[in-house]
Amino acid sequence: MASDPQRGQRGTNGTPHSHNGSKSGRNGNGGTASGNGPEPSDEDRRPSADEARSAFTPPMGVPYPPLPEDESSTTSEFALPEGLRPEVSAEQEGSAFAPPGGTTTGQTPLPGGGFPAFTPPHGIPVISLTKEAPWQDRMRTMLRMPVHERPVPERAERTDETGPAVPRVLDLTLRIGEILLAGGEGAEDVEAAMFGVAHAYGLERVEPTVTFTLLSISYQPSLVDDPVTASRTVRRRGVDYTRLSAVFRLVDDITSEGITLEEAYRGLAEIRRNRHPFPSWALTLASGLLSGAASMLVGGGLLVFVAAAVGSMLGDRLAWLASGRGLPEFYQFVVAAMPPAMMGVGFGLAHANVQASAVITGGLFALIPGRALVAGVQDGLTGYYITASARLLEVGYLIVGIVVGVLSVLYIGLQVDPGLERLNPEQALHVYNAPLVQIVASMMLALAFCVLLQQERHTVAFATLNGGVAWVVYGALANVAKLNAVPATAIAAGLVGLFGQLLSRYRYASALPYVTAAIGPLLPGSATYFGLLNFAQGNLLDGISSLIKAVSLALAIAVGVNLGSEVARLFLRAPGIETAAGGRRAAKRTRGF
Repeated sequence: MASDPQRGQRGTNGTPHSHNGSKSGRNGNGGTASGNGPEPSDEDRRPSADEARSAFTPPMGVPYPPLPEDESSTTSEFALPEGLRPEVSAEQEGSAFAPPGGTTTGQTPLPGGGFPAFTPPHGIPVISLTKEAPWQDRMRTMLRMPVHERPVPERAERTDETGPAVPRVLDLTLRIGEILLAGGEGAEDVEAAMFGVAHAYGLERVEPTVTFTLLSISYQPSLVDDPVTASRTVRRRGVDYTRLSAVFRLVDDITSEGITLEEAYRGLAEIRRNRHPFPSWALTLASGLLSGAASMLVGGGLLVFVAAAVGSMLGDRLAWLASGRGLPEFYQFVVAAMPPAMMGVGFGLAHANVQASAVITGGLFALIPGRALVAGVQDGLTGYYITASARLLEVGYLIVGIVVGVLSVLYIGLQVDPGLERLNPEQALHVYNAPLVQIVASMMLALAFCVLLQQERHTVAFATLNGGVAWVVYGALANVAKLNAVPATAIAAGLVGLFGQLLSRYRYASALPYVTAAIGPLLPGSATYFGLLNFAQGNLLDGISSLIKAVSLALAIAVGVNLGSEVARLFLRAPGIETAAGGRRAAKRTRGF
């Protein structure tokens, strides 16, 4: 076989000649040949392209690997010999994480080819997303699982249409989350709704994030694709539990019935177009009824009922006027707290035989932000600490607004007449125990709260009855069993949360319409008033003690409601939501270290 002289001659033992640029080289039997011939030129001294491929010459007796047919191609210094090079098919070149040949993953291939990106140690559990359980429970269970352990749902194959566009699904998800967050839902339930909507339309690797005013969701198609992220800001918050319940039904239809994206958009547009079930004048009357009923809880008579109702309605109209002028919510609470305080101070200055303190206490019941307080504590207990901090800070600002409004009026009244005996808490508000009157007053108070929260009419009766039960339990524990007010309030609020969660699970709806109004009779109106009055009179220690009691009662309400809801979810497990470990994931994200 003819060979190129620049490539060297192969000897009898298979060792090739090599030109190293010197005057000597190896002969065919391994000896050294001195230069007896003509002097080699510069071209002869220059190594050829094939010789420059490797800096390492194999030892004697080891043959070179076969040379490629294309002499102009450049080979790798670490190339494997023929017969040892793995064959890579065209299908495997698309992923950098494809398993090597000869290995098995034990997974079922996906319809489009390939395998799931994540493989949990116990395998991928199967979850049923049919209407066997409320979507809140199903999505909350999946949210509390790590991403790589979330089960893949079983979906019916759709051959008549392609999957919806990812940006439209994310937009619908954010719009639904915005309505829920603006309506007062907890952060965990908002994330569960967003996750359920995105999951229902085929977006499996999604991560929703909820803060106090910002909603965001991120979707990553695969491990090698860029994620798609969208966000939305909640700038206005309003209370309309009718709209909230309608959104819950829409999410249930999306996650269980499998409605199309266009149908979901049409349903969301109808929800936004619907008007509130109660007009503004009904809200004003409900505010007066709430304050009058609250004054009856602390021993007020008919005249006190009327005075508290009139003062609360005046404050409500002033707050609407301030809102129309664009004043922040803080100043709205300041002006809303002044008329009831003026009514009470007026009765005190007139030395009328009326419990003026009961009038002011009734006005405070209509202003204490119990809904935001419960939501804030619930977010903290479920691990959403940033949202919980923001909600509690909002509650703090609103309470400061109430304090400023009431203290301003009380200070002026005490400056006019320092001996306002009707405002003295030791003489004005004694321990009042009239079970029948207080039960009726508590149910009236819960009914008024239902109207203020714009609840659906079929939920009003349940919430009103739940409020009456809460006061019966509290009165039995505090007045009959002589239990401390804080644990008695927590137990009563726990029953409210338990019954509300059971009703919401039965109707596949939100628990807020059945819970928020029912905790109205338990709000710490009296303790708040006593603290403010002591501050106005200069008794700082007594005022601080009363306000600490009010804060303790408020926290007892929030913790009790959350505990009752968790007890309902704990003992009423729905089928099809068990994890691979065989139990329900805890809401706690860390263990404290």
